[in-house]
Amino acid sequence: MADLKTHVVTHLEKARRHEKGRRILAIALITLLLLISGKLIFNLIPRNYVLSITAGSLLSERHFLAKILQDEAAEHFLSLRIAKSTGSLDALDLVNSGKIDLAFITGGVANTFPNVRHVATLPPEFIHFLVKPHITNLDELKSKVINVGERGENSRNLAHQILSQLHLAANLDYAETNFSDEELIGMRFEKLPDAIVEVSYAPSVLVDYFVKKHNYRVLEMAFPASLAKRLSWITDVTLGGFMYSIVPPVPPNNIPLAGVHLHLVANSKVEPKAIVELLKILYGPQIKNRFSLKLDEDDMLIPSGYPISEGSINYLESKTPIFTTEFTDKIKTMFELLLSLGSIFLLIWKWFKSDNEEEFEYDTKAIEKLAVLKLPKD
Repeated sequence: MADLKTHVVTHLEKARRHEKGRRILAIALITLLLLISGKLIFNLIPRNYVLSITAGSLLSERHFLAKILQDEAAEHFLSLRIAKSTGSLDALDLVNSGKIDLAFITGGVANTFPNVRHVATLPPEFIHFLVKPHITNLDELKSKVINVGERGENSRNLAHQILSQLHLAANLDYAETNFSDEELIGMRFEKLPDAIVEVSYAPSVLVDYFVKKHNYRVLEMAFPASLAKRLSWITDVTLGGFMYSIVPPVPPNNIPLAGVHLHLVANSKVEPKAIVELLKILYGPQIKNRFSLKLDEDDMLIPSGYPISEGSINYLESKTPIFTTEFTDKIKTMFELLLSLGSIFLLIWKWFKSDNEEEFEYDTKAIEKLAVLKLPKD
């Protein structure tokens, strides 16, 4: 330590007696202080983030949630642009390539997208098997026409997996169609498929339309618990009785269905602070008042298969109690840092004001503080 103090004092004294060196050092220190001050001020200024998000079909509850988010975000320095996609697989491609920032996707998709990050997990959606009146159980789906969703939709893959558990293979045991929601609504009854697979929160706009307009029914799926052992993405959900009709009752009572979690994902380059602001809105009181389902922060990190985004981690850390042991240790370290910096800046001030022809008395304690100075960890 003594050698270090002697070394520092020697170099400081050389610089002090050199007028040009003093000026250069003064300019460098002032520039450094201005840069630090500028960064601190910049961080305090609220930023307006602009992000794009996709949620699939315009008739889905996912799209409705995206619209609510868009409305509420506008009041919190966050602009959301809703973009179109044909389904979860298409949305993941767009997010992975950076063409879209955020997407609501269904679970059960293999992680082959290296630039996608997990933001939050929402309650499971219902996998509705919507059927014409003459079909009364799952066994009767054989040899029927089943619409499993568009080719870019993950619901198609989910439907294939469930139907395979019933020993039904596409275009062998049933005829597959891939109409969009909008195309189905525009079709005449005799042209409609015998069954429609619809993945959505309940009540679903599409299911509601077909029940009321064409007398379709929702099939009970009594095996989701056992299916979950084979298909890891499946979770069991219950569709409430009379959800879609009272007379006739659809369904006539509470029935079990297969469900799949909805995930919010983002491109890896999305600003973490923007994700924090988005999550504040998603779990805020306005969304709770406007959206029919309870969004629980405790379920936020249910795995989607993708790495957790930095913004999600920062959001959860912001929810922890302030006065933790770690926080108080950080405050203590910051206070010691400020005291040390005060001593150092006082020494620098006296150093600049001193006459370069006279001897300067160095405060060796301040130099010692500079030598052992510890910056607080983030």
